Amino acid sequence: MIEAAALPAPVQATLLVGVILAQAVALYVGYGALERVATPLIETIANAR
Repeated sequence: MIEAAALPAPVQATLLVGVILAQAVALYVGYGALERVATPLIETIANAR
């Protein structure tokens, strides 16, 4: 765990923005990969009727 309470406020803010940006990128990439895998699977199931 990163201890940021002892750091100055501007460093804490920059760290927070960096963490949020990293989470946003990870979610964007993760959902993009999931969409690539799930879309053909859903189409295959829908067309199997």
